Formats: sequence, structure tokens, C-alpha cells
Amino acid sequence: MAKPGHIQLDGLSVDLAEFHLREIDLDISAGEYFVILGPTGSGKTVLLETIAGLYAPHGGHIFVDGEDIIDMPPESRAIGFVYQDYALFPHLTVAANIAFGLKLRRVEQQDINEQVSTMSRLLGIDHLLDRMPKTLSGGEQQRIALARALIIKPRLLLLDEPLSALDPETRDGLQRELTHIHRELGTTTLHVTHNFEEAVALGDRIAVVNKGRVIQVGTPDDIFRRPASEFVARFVGVRNIFQGQIKGKSKNGSKTLAFGGLNLAIVTERTGTIRASIRPEDIIISTEAFYSSARNCFQGRIVDITDLGTLVYVAVEISSKDTRANSTEFTCVITRRSLDEMALRENDLVHISFKASAVHIF
Repeated sequence: MAKPGHIQLDGLSVDLAEFHLREIDLDISAGEYFVILGPTGSGKTVLLETIAGLYAPHGGHIFVDGEDIIDMPPESRAIGFVYQDYALFPHLTVAANIAFGLKLRRVEQQDINEQVSTMSRLLGIDHLLDRMPKTLSGGEQQRIALARALIIKPRLLLLDEPLSALDPETRDGLQRELTHIHRELGTTTLHVTHNFEEAVALGDRIAVVNKGRVIQVGTPDDIFRRPASEFVARFVGVRNIFQGQIKGKSKNGSKTLAFGGLNLAIVTERTGTIRASIRPEDIIISTEAFYSSARNCFQGRIVDITDLGTLVYVAVEISSKDTRANSTEFTCVITRRSLDEMALRENDLVHISFKASAVHIF
């Protein structure tokens, strides 16, 4: 028997007057952890709530295991939903909150007790069963909301920004917990977030959405190493995006991208005017000249250092020999330790280097 939880969205459209979802097509495998990534206001939550049955679409279909659930009431869809604000019942104990869905299904009390015990142990909250929600931390409340959603054995689990309201330490712990729970239960999961690091850590695949449309779908590596558009590249933190003209092949088989008075060695079959991106972590910075196989080596001056604690972004301005061309700025990322070891300061002369294969064309 096939594993339950295969979901297909076919031309799904929603008209909310001030906001529209436009012809969403997605095919999510049973048991997949699928992340919907996008900025605030892009339609992520509306998409989840439409799948859950809280909004009526004006076009398209929602298939779960081959069944079109578009006209099915929310309570009949066998979907678990967890909001970022937990939405626990304040007048019920932890045990009663977790058991709520089973009570609605008129499950025998003995079975309820056994299932609540099992689920609470899985989520590490079995010691909290007699507590009231208002006495718990944010991380504990989110685990209870997860237990309540999962105990009904949903075909599909929907998570709306489940980590955004938590402090960094609690968020990291619950992120690991989500991975563990998914490995244990294998429930098909749709997880909404605006945090691309969270998306990479959790998602088997990612759909990037913006203004009610799906922009790109792929593995984390596809999205972050091979963005399909400038919007995706900027949203996932590429920072280095250029437009230029591709010239013919060189002796070593690479082509040349000309822009801003610079010539970059790149690997592509494309020709003509294109856009290119380079991830900051793919650019090496040094106070000494490079002697390496990398085909792109330049000298420039540091124009900005942004210290984020453990990581530091360093912007380096490369001046062209062509006095008619503007200078070009490259941003690379290093550790705080590397910054201290190299004693980098603004206005220092440095060398940067990156491989031809690190230049992504879109």
C-alpha cells in the first residue's frame, strides 16, 4: 500500500480582493519535508490555509492521495495545522490540549491516554501533562501544539512559521526536534518560513514564492547554488549579482563574462547578455596575491566590513583598468577569527579569488 500524504496542487488560485494566489502548481511526495520560502506578504500562510480548507479557492484543485479535497470541509481533510502563535486552549491542561482532536473523534478514553503518553514522550513533554499553557515557555508550547496536530495521525502536517517566535537557542533545539519527529513519523510536512537558513536545514525541497506565485522549486542546493532569477538570488543572500556580455571560448574551454571593465572566466553554454551571481562564501579573500588554479583573481580595496558576530561580510571594490568603466564591488564572507587573523580594515588592499564554476548564470 502506498504511503499516504502525496499532495498535488493544480492551478490553485485564490482571490482575497487585496491579495491573490495565482495558479499554484506543486507536486509534493508522500513523506516529504517541503518548505515554502518567501518574504512577508508573499502568500505563504494563505497557501497553507487554503490547503487546510480555511479559504475557498476560485480555481484549481487540491489532490491528496489522488482525492480532490477542494470541496471537503476542514475537519474532514485529516490535516494537522500548527501556527506560529501556538493557538493552545488556555483553559485546558497540556494533556487535554494534546487529546483535543481525539476527543472530537470520540476515541475511547483509554486509547486517548495511551496515545497522549506516547506522543508526549516523543516530543519530550511527558513531564508537563498536568500543567496549564500559560505556565510554559514558548518552546514548550510549540511542542504541545505539534503533539496536538500529530496525534490525529494527519495525512498532511502544515507548519506556519513554527520557529519564528522563539529565541535562537530554543529555535535551534526545536529545529532539530522537527527533523527527529519527521524521521520517526514520516508525515508529509509543509513548512512555511521566511528564513532561508531554516529552509536549508529542514527541507527536502523548497518552493520560493513571491506575490502569490511560485518562482522556483528545487532542492536546497538548487535554490541556493543555482537561483533561477535575480529575486531568488537576492532573497537567499547571494549579494553578488552582475549583468554582462558573454564572449567566445578561451583555450581552456571557459568563456568570458565582460562587465564593468572586468573579464570573468565562467563556465556556460549561454551566449549574449546574461545575469550572473556568485555566492559570498565562494569568494576567497587574502592579503597576499594568489597562486592557485582559480581563474578569477583580482586586487581591490576593502570598502565595507559588516560584523555579524560569528560571520563577517567584507565588500571589496575592484577598479577597472578601463577608466571609462565604473568600479565593481564583490562581497565575500569570512569568520570573525579570519578577520582578526588577517587584521582586515576598511581601505586595506586585498586580493580576491573565485573559480569559474562558482559563477552561476541565469
